[in-house]
Amino acid sequence: MERVPLPDADAFRAFRRRCQDGGWQRDCGGLAVCLEPPPPGCAVHQLKVGTAGGSGTGCRIDIPDVAAGTVYDVLHDGEYRRQWDTNVIASHDIARVAANANVGYYAWRCPKPLKNRDVVALRAWQVEDGCHTIISFSVKHPKYPPRKDLVRAVALLMGYLVCSTGPSSCRLTYLAQVDPKGSLPKWVVSKVSQYLVPQMLKKLHKACVQYPAWKQQHGVNVKPWLYPEQNELPELALSALALQHAASLEDIDESGLAEAKDESGEHGGAEN
Repeated sequence: MERVPLPDADAFRAFRRRCQDGGWQRDCGGLAVCLEPPPPGCAVHQLKVGTAGGSGTGCRIDIPDVAAGTVYDVLHDGEYRRQWDTNVIASHDIARVAANANVGYYAWRCPKPLKNRDVVALRAWQVEDGCHTIISFSVKHPKYPPRKDLVRAVALLMGYLVCSTGPSSCRLTYLAQVDPKGSLPKWVVSKVSQYLVPQMLKKLHKACVQYPAWKQQHGVNVKPWLYPEQNELPELALSALALQHAASLEDIDESGLAEAKDESGEHGGAEN
């Protein structure tokens, strides 16, 4: 088994640089153009990042009314996530591998009629110089083999960068490089990058606005991502895990599937 690395300071710096690199496009009403700063009334930016062995997407949103720390809390709070993330099928932490890293399981709904996906990932976080960073990647856990009813995807690199732009404002960047394990229709790739990810960040923004009131009623001082002594997950040695490579998982061909809508008229998406 290939050793699982625990993200270090260099890994976090590399991820932040990638988030802050140029090349972003602006998405307003479905029209993407090259950008400098966003115009009034348009806060969401989008970036598609092609990579060998997986597809990538990224999105950035300026949040004018929520502090960076609150957004960071929402991204970590698994209990609250089940309140606002309508794409989640199952999500829970499995074990802690360091003071700033857990292993977790996440399953999500994909746009119909695609099969739903799941992932087991190591997730690590860091707060430094006004920036809150979360990065994750796929691992193998002996008690979480691939399920027959889901397609096990591979997260090559996923994460968030939340940087403060003021006492009650911030910029959130989401990057993801995921191998969905299979051939996808062209409409899926387009929809994920142009619609689903931007919509997910807008939904996240709304959840962040509502979070302080919700948290007051749900363990207001319980934040193990900030206070490691509160983390009650069982400890797990990194040696019990292995890197998850796409080549060891089965591919499925969904390239010929046509787009469908569910009963609510919404489409599923992916983020972790």
